[in-house]
Amino acid sequence: MLRHTAIALTGLILALTGPLGQAAAAQSTADVIAAAIADPHRPDADRKQDADRKSQQVLEFAGVKPGDTVADFIPGGGYVTRLFSKIVGAEGHVYAVVPEELFNMRKDADASVKAIAADPAYPNVTVLREPVNKFSTPVKLDMVWTSMNYHDLHDKFFGPADMAALNTAIFDALKPGGIYLVLDHAAAAGSGVRDTDTLHRIDPAVVKKEVLAAGFMLDGQSDVLHNPHDDHTLKVFNPAIRGKTDKFIFKFRKPMVAERSGSK
Repeated sequence: MLRHTAIALTGLILALTGPLGQAAAAQSTADVIAAAIADPHRPDADRKQDADRKSQQVLEFAGVKPGDTVADFIPGGGYVTRLFSKIVGAEGHVYAVVPEELFNMRKDADASVKAIAADPAYPNVTVLREPVNKFSTPVKLDMVWTSMNYHDLHDKFFGPADMAALNTAIFDALKPGGIYLVLDHAAAAGSGVRDTDTLHRIDPAVVKKEVLAAGFMLDGQSDVLHNPHDDHTLKVFNPAIRGKTDKFIFKFRKPMVAERSGSK
């Protein structure tokens, strides 16, 4: 009897951890993301962005899941903050990290995310205000996310930021295996940081080089927001392209200790 029980348990473990179990987990997470997008607490202003932002596909690619602890770095109006809150759920937590430098431009730079954190519908959201070069969170993270803001870090109003120090701080804030997701407006190949302040775009190669230099590995990239009709010459706020710019998505991963040391 005990032998048959052990065999049954072994079969159950294999089912949960094998391809079928992984597929079921992925499907379950996809359903959680879909439910977060459909959440009735989301404002109409957020819903109107859903089609262009393709959040279901983007968040599935990112890999955020229930129970995760994540940081929404430079959260703006909190579009992603709200989605993260519902996806990670009661067992997870969301830190909306607002750089101190933004308050030189807007005294209420954290007003939107403070309102989210005060809303009983989003009890797992905490707002952090700190200097851009001193990124930190109270606990280690499963993911750091920044969308359509990385280019700004190269501009004068941010200092510009010390990108080596910032990316290293993000690396240190993540758990081994943690994800750093960077989504931004693409500039022309070879343009470097020339267009960050004028067109609000950045050459994807610059982002890749800077982040990899901090010790990350490139875990994947997605073309789900690629727009071949964007020639990278217009400012992202131009009505002719706004909301439909060519965007790149890089998924970087902090290596496990064994990977960093080169051992198996």
